[in-house]
Amino acid sequence: MIFQQLINGITLGGIYALIALGYTMVYGVLLMINFAHSEIFMAGAFFGFFLLISFSSIPFLQNNLFLQLLLAFLISMSLTGILGIIIERFAYRPLRKASRLTPLISAIGVSIFLQNLFMLVVSPQAKPFPEIFPVKNFQFGVLSVNSLQIFIITISILLMVVLNYFIKQTKLGTAIRATSSDVETAALMGINTNSVISLVFFIGAGLGGIAGILVGMYYGSIKYNMGFIYGIKAFTAAVLGGIGNIPGAMIGGYLLGVLESLGCAYISSAYKDVFAFIILILVLIIKPTGILGERVQEKC
Repeated sequence: MIFQQLINGITLGGIYALIALGYTMVYGVLLMINFAHSEIFMAGAFFGFFLLISFSSIPFLQNNLFLQLLLAFLISMSLTGILGIIIERFAYRPLRKASRLTPLISAIGVSIFLQNLFMLVVSPQAKPFPEIFPVKNFQFGVLSVNSLQIFIITISILLMVVLNYFIKQTKLGTAIRATSSDVETAALMGINTNSVISLVFFIGAGLGGIAGILVGMYYGSIKYNMGFIYGIKAFTAAVLGGIGNIPGAMIGGYLLGVLESLGCAYISSAYKDVFAFIILILVLIIKPTGILGERVQEKC
């Protein structure tokens, strides 16, 4: 049974890690918590929902599930990425010189605005997410894995590998790491830090958007307020791994997913959403810097 819970945990953990990357990338550059990220994740789920509904009525795409999914991921990722850039440009950039509390309040305001906007536009009722492909179960002894879990695990790992390569092996990734180390010094070295920060928001929001689609596919329904609980869990994953540290967000996501699955199996599924809060409190008390995090020096 424990191996079955590990599979469930890794599936959930991949989703948490994708959302957590958005929190940790923004924190790594600006030292702020983008609380609107949870609503960007929710927006990604609805973008994917409407795209997949539209694709099902287009004859060319009706029998091509791979192309439907690919287009839904790419377009949703782009839309949520643009939404992230707009939020950064108008809600955070003007407050960059303000005290640490001011952009935090702005982020909460953006989160409330987006949640209420989507409630008015898509209705307060939960919407059934389209079933893209029939789910098949594979039995390996006592272990059962379905095709949707394999798909989610594969997509989440693939995206994290690509992100890791991008950050470590490309010039733009180097610019992101330099800006994360010191924004002003990076600017003096000729890096357009505003563009780099916008890129960070685009990537983080895009990954959150894809996570939204994966959640819709996994649980079969989406709702305008779904971002809150997933946002808290992803934030917990980022803190657990060491907020500001990209590998830490990945590790934290998987660890949280596994702990949550084990907690549901061996304690009670009624406390499914409580485990994240307990873990968050324990991490903040015992090791506030997380597993891979380091004590952050105040940026001048």
